[in-house]
Amino acid sequence: MDNSSSRDKVRLVERGSPHSLPLMESGKILPGVRIIIANPETKGPMGESHLGEIWVHSGHNASGYFTVYGDEALQSDHFNSRLSFGDTQTVWARTGYLGFLRRTELTDASGERHDALYVVGALEEAMELRGMRYHPIDIETSVIRTHKSITECAVFTWTNLLVVVVELDGSEQEALDLVPLVTNVVLEEHYLIVGVVVVVDIGVIPINSRGEKQRMHLRDGFLADQLDPIYVAYNM
Repeated sequence: MDNSSSRDKVRLVERGSPHSLPLMESGKILPGVRIIIANPETKGPMGESHLGEIWVHSGHNASGYFTVYGDEALQSDHFNSRLSFGDTQTVWARTGYLGFLRRTELTDASGERHDALYVVGALEEAMELRGMRYHPIDIETSVIRTHKSITECAVFTWTNLLVVVVELDGSEQEALDLVPLVTNVVLEEHYLIVGVVVVVDIGVIPINSRGEKQRMHLRDGFLADQLDPIYVAYNM
């Protein structure tokens, strides 16, 4: 996949192409379940291979949060949303995740091709920089490829600055060497200036039980000066 997803259009490219990102489909959509990709702002439907919010319609959709009270408008928007045009009668549940649909070349037992769903990341973690939307996984993938000693990476924004946190399997001297590599690859591949590079020990970036990076928790730890970094470089 071409990771120029700031334009919300996904293109299939050759493996290893510049600015590419490997993605695995999330599996076949089950019978009785409908998936649509919608623009999260306008609530309009989006076409195949366009990136947007994943909406779900099925007989198993929940009707609301069990422990949340007093905000019926929010619950209705999450669990009873309708498209702004097209099929405006169907009620959808908003997942809060960005993804896209693409007709796969693979066939099922019946010999028919199916629509494959690809999940890119949480909508709330998408970053607005220079008037464009960037997805953390794109930048993180570029950074991880930069050096064999980088075992993990997470990015977030702080006061309109891009913060890159990398886990290092190496010495403090290697931490110093990583900073120009990280800033250069982000500039070359994403045309973004890194505001802060934070080098930390392995295991500092929080991961939840589903294997997802907890970028907002990491951001909170950074702001509270709780990361105990190996090295921090500011480019302000």
